[in-house]
Amino acid sequence: MGTNGHADLILVNGDVYTMDAARSWARSVAVRDGTIVAVGTDDEVADLRGDRTEVVDLAGRMRLPGFQDAHVHPVGGGLESLRCNLVGLRSRQECLEVVAEYCASLSPGAWVTGGGWTMSAFPGGLPTAADLDTVTGGRPAFLPNRDHHSAWVNTAAMTIAGIDARTPDPADGRIERDESGRPTGALHDGAMRLVAAQAPAATDAELLTGLVAGQSHLHSLGITSFQDACVGAAGELGLPDSFGAYLMAADYGMLDSHVTAALWWDRDRGLGQIDDLLARRERATDGRFRATTVKLMLDGVCETFTAAMSAPYLDRAGHPTDHSGRLFIEREELFEAARRLSAEGFQLHFHAIGDLAVTTALDALAALPAEQRQAARHHLAHLQFITPRDMGRFAELGVVANFQPLWACAEIQMEEMTLPFVGAERALWQYQIGSLLGLGTRIAFGSDWPVSSADPLQEIHVAVNRVLSERLGRPGMPECENPFLPDQAITVDAAVDAFTSGVAWVNHAEEVTGQLLPGMRADVAVLDQDLFTIPPRDIGSTSVVATVAGGTVVYGDR
Repeated sequence: MGTNGHADLILVNGDVYTMDAARSWARSVAVRDGTIVAVGTDDEVADLRGDRTEVVDLAGRMRLPGFQDAHVHPVGGGLESLRCNLVGLRSRQECLEVVAEYCASLSPGAWVTGGGWTMSAFPGGLPTAADLDTVTGGRPAFLPNRDHHSAWVNTAAMTIAGIDARTPDPADGRIERDESGRPTGALHDGAMRLVAAQAPAATDAELLTGLVAGQSHLHSLGITSFQDACVGAAGELGLPDSFGAYLMAADYGMLDSHVTAALWWDRDRGLGQIDDLLARRERATDGRFRATTVKLMLDGVCETFTAAMSAPYLDRAGHPTDHSGRLFIEREELFEAARRLSAEGFQLHFHAIGDLAVTTALDALAALPAEQRQAARHHLAHLQFITPRDMGRFAELGVVANFQPLWACAEIQMEEMTLPFVGAERALWQYQIGSLLGLGTRIAFGSDWPVSSADPLQEIHVAVNRVLSERLGRPGMPECENPFLPDQAITVDAAVDAFTSGVAWVNHAEEVTGQLLPGMRADVAVLDQDLFTIPPRDIGSTSVVATVAGGTVVYGDR
């Protein structure tokens, strides 16, 4: 603690992008008791230096407000990184080799858990139980893919779960089958529950370890605050209930981030769960962990044809099918849930990918009293497809558009598993960040990690360029060269805003974070390049070199 008005920490000799209304710049930031007490030139802040003040010379590096994430799964991401981690693998063979290596350290009857595989690594986007059987040594395996809307399971796991040719598809999911009807080893959305319910639940110690690992990863990327998009047991996503882990971390002083929990709406429990959600909100009163939001998952994803669309998907020949996906929560139940939750003061966080899901979420919000709607700052996440008639409704209703901009590029999954099945017209409805911003919609960005990279700089790169950076893509390949719907690109300052003050607004924290100004919480990200002076194509080559959360250096070399 500073004495005699001196600062605890001063960051000097680097450009400070304050994010105030004037978008002004400074050179030095002084911190006392976790709060910014001065921003100015190095000379202006020098008087706050005392014998016990820690002074960090940034050698010209740029400072921003700490990044924030509006939609992330840190506990799941942390656990996956500590288990059988298939993130970033590009081929079936690579995945099998990693699974085999992981199994070598397991006891004979242990479950194989982890995940993170991508559909583009497998022929037709679908892994098989037959392949997995060859490397798991009879152990049951449950491995969700990177978006947690599909799982790769083996024969042992399906046997334990009782899945065979006679098992019906659940209403909110699908079992992948061969021509004879036998399950092939891929489960989509609600069908994942069939095996997830049999796998051993993570222990409290494992969940806490996963949270610490996830938080550490986010700190390494400059992230100091976030909204966890699924706090509750979500078997259909293969995600554990992390509520207790957050309470423990907050109680033990292990939570260096500020977290808003989006409590999971269990679509099998209906309106009777509202009392339980209220009880959880009452327990999460620590300043670093608040449970003030409810997550409602309205549909699946386009790649497995579970996103709810207003018109049918196409087949590979371009002809309409008889399938358009479906809402996971029936319209009448959703409207009543939204009404009841809003009346209790909850913010609503919708998963909405298909245009029908987006329309339905907006309809449910439009039915709420205007004063409740404006106060809560409800938000829709993902927003892959928005029909033109809905574009103006976000600003009209005061609804935040919560995008994951890394997905707005022409990578393999888009080219091979989306565009052929939606047609030319709907292809233009995807990730319309620029148009919504132009219509006055408030934008917030999130990563959905571990679905995709949690790195805000990679997300900003795509938001500005509409292509992957070479750090995440493959040099010379189309995803790094051909912008996807380039008229939807936004400016660097708009993208930075969406990852800082935009998320602060969603989390009702704009008075204390999202800007580097006196009186604000001392959350700072230090970058090795100035995003505003380098060419936009180089944004993705930028790295975070230090992160300060609440006045404490939580990542980087002092």
